[in-house]
Amino acid sequence: MMRSLRTRLLSGIIGGMILLLIIFSLLIYVVIRSALVNQFDTALASVAQVLAASVEIDPNGIDIEIGVQQMPEFTNPDHPMNYQIWKLNGEAVSRSPLLGNGDLPCFHGSLDKPVYKGFPGPEDRPYRAAGTTFLPRIETDETDGAAQTAEKPLILVVTRDAHELYGQLSLLKWLLFVAASVNAGLALIIGAYVVRSGLRPLNTIAAEIAAVRVDSLTTRIGTRHVPAEVVPIKNRLNELLSRLQASFDRERRFNADVAHELRTPLAGIRSTIEVSLTRSRDATEYREALSDCLEIAKDMESVVNNLLTLSRLETEQISFKTEPVRLSELLDSCWRCFSKKADERRIVFENQIPAELTCQSDPEHLFMVFSNLLDNAAEYSNDGGRIRTTTRRIDDSVEIAVSNTGCQLTAEQISKVSDCFWRGDSSRSDTGAHCGLGLALVQRIVKALGGTCTIQLEQGGIFTTKVTLPADSQKTIAA
Repeated sequence: MMRSLRTRLLSGIIGGMILLLIIFSLLIYVVIRSALVNQFDTALASVAQVLAASVEIDPNGIDIEIGVQQMPEFTNPDHPMNYQIWKLNGEAVSRSPLLGNGDLPCFHGSLDKPVYKGFPGPEDRPYRAAGTTFLPRIETDETDGAAQTAEKPLILVVTRDAHELYGQLSLLKWLLFVAASVNAGLALIIGAYVVRSGLRPLNTIAAEIAAVRVDSLTTRIGTRHVPAEVVPIKNRLNELLSRLQASFDRERRFNADVAHELRTPLAGIRSTIEVSLTRSRDATEYREALSDCLEIAKDMESVVNNLLTLSRLETEQISFKTEPVRLSELLDSCWRCFSKKADERRIVFENQIPAELTCQSDPEHLFMVFSNLLDNAAEYSNDGGRIRTTTRRIDDSVEIAVSNTGCQLTAEQISKVSDCFWRGDSSRSDTGAHCGLGLALVQRIVKALGGTCTIQLEQGGIFTTKVTLPADSQKTIAA
């Protein structure tokens, strides 16, 4: 189950804060604990060094020059401190008064580097001990020379009650835990407020989107109080609304255009039939009426077939058979259908495409493309005008240009000529002859064939359509 953005942000922020607090608290605890324990151990080592320096061997045994009264910590039962001295064979030779007959753990390091250990003492109170070895002094006469030291070292262990030390560390641990918990709680409150404030623009945008209806697509997402990170989302949403508005407008125009295109021929069929039925007629008149109805029906069928082709192209339901196509031969074949109409208006057709030039495409649909282009050129070219087809190589593609003279459209109208059912004749006086689907069909077929189609108005009223298609890799054309 997907969590909300607010939950994920809060989880990330609080989780990160808690992790940082834990690391920071552990770091503080480790540093302070190390400092306190080192201070405690240093004091033990100092006491051990003082004791080691005061131990002397005389004929009667081992003697400690510093008296117990001079070191009261060894007689204070509230904060007991003890020591014990052994020979290397483990024989205890001296111990502090408070120790009684008990023994301390025996371990040792050097005098310069004592070994420190913690262990439970009486009543399970924590103790720390410092163990070291040293060479005691040998008692000499006053007239003797420099002091001598024994050849065999002794082991000295000094212990001290560490209850207060560990109590302080325990208090520090709880203080850090409480501080971290309070900080985590404050971070949760502050984080929730910050996240809620930060996500407020998204909630505002969501409310504005929810208010958009089919009949209010002109509404745009506001720009007030929108953070920089949300601006791209706002812009994309506004662009989406613009595209939706344009799409709905096209759909409305399309529905109106289809209704108009079909209503006119249907009205023609109906009127022809009604006139024929007004009185009895001979077979010739009925045949003429049926012929008129048949022509109108063929025009309607053409419109429906073009619409069906457009729909299949949009949904990619048409398959193509790609093979090398000789362009010059294809254009000549397409022109034969319109040559008679062009000759009547003295329109000159110039096919300047090299005979050997080929491209990789579907010949059937490419025939449909150039038939529509030449039909459009022959229909709207001026009397005595000129239609010309040329080519040029662009990288791995071939560009075929179909141009005709006599164009009366403006630059604004040129941008609309490929829209479905658009015609320069706004009154649609030629309905039935041209339904305004030819260039739209050309655009869709060329795109489906992997090419591009551009329409432009050149100087001198020359209408030019440029179709770019993948070239045959085995053929080249001169620049």
